[in-house]
Amino acid sequence: MTTRPTRTGTPGAVALRRRGRYGAPAVLLAPFLILFTACTLVPIGYAIYLSLYTEQRGGLGFGGTETVFTGIGNYTRALEDTGFRDGFLTIAQYCLLYIPVMVGLALALALVLDSALARAKRFFQLALFIPHAVPGIIAALIWMYLYTPGISPVLDGLEALGTRPDPLGHPLPAVVNMALWQWTGYNVVIFYAALQAIPREVLEAAVVDGAGPLRTALSIKVPLIRASLAMVGLFTVIGSLQLFTEPMILHGTAPGVTSTWTPNMYAYTAAFERSDYGLAAASSVLLAVAAAVLSFAVTRISRSRSERRKEAVA
Repeated sequence: MTTRPTRTGTPGAVALRRRGRYGAPAVLLAPFLILFTACTLVPIGYAIYLSLYTEQRGGLGFGGTETVFTGIGNYTRALEDTGFRDGFLTIAQYCLLYIPVMVGLALALALVLDSALARAKRFFQLALFIPHAVPGIIAALIWMYLYTPGISPVLDGLEALGTRPDPLGHPLPAVVNMALWQWTGYNVVIFYAALQAIPREVLEAAVVDGAGPLRTALSIKVPLIRASLAMVGLFTVIGSLQLFTEPMILHGTAPGVTSTWTPNMYAYTAAFERSDYGLAAASSVLLAVAAAVLSFAVTRISRSRSERRKEAVA
């Protein structure tokens, strides 16, 4: 008896199966890859390119400008500038004040919404999330109106009661308050979704063992949403490094907010006020590197803690 060879093992058939296996994922991923390349990779590459060049004027300042390769010269200028370094100190102070308050407040509100005593949960979720839906520039202008003496109804009411607060005298708490108003509700939604994913059997077992609502929240719920806490902390650190809109609105009104108050404001001033695009690009690249390092550090710390807890349980 003789058997006829099948065509399933031929190179053409294998190539056809491979195209069928990888063709659909490639088609589905192509729009994302194109947009990611055009909107992320290309701007990053162009910023790195700009950071390596500077413009010099010839003829004792009376000639035309000439683009000169400077290597790491722009990076050195940025790191040696006290305005750029002080911007990172401002961000550090902002994080120390903003992150604990925001995470603690969002977690407390999410635990209250998840409790059995809460009523109208959908309404309060929407009410807390609405400030995040307001564009950042609009929110900053609203708070600017509320912070300005003479036109703010809140300050006028407090002054009628015998107090004369000056919220712009200390700009850091004012900026933190603006960020809290915008981002707390967003993180409440994240925490509440994580709390809803906790198996109800675990909570029922805690109640049977005699745990009260507070003990259940602190000993059962919070440890089980640790991944969400780490994610919110990571995103908040990255967002804090990009602080720009709120202090930019306060610039010129709040006495402590200068044109280089944050690293983003430093890059904006270098690019659009001094037309030093090489310095602006170098400071932006340094800020991106700082964000990447902090992201890696936060991720490693959260992962190592999770591994240690798993080993302790085992």
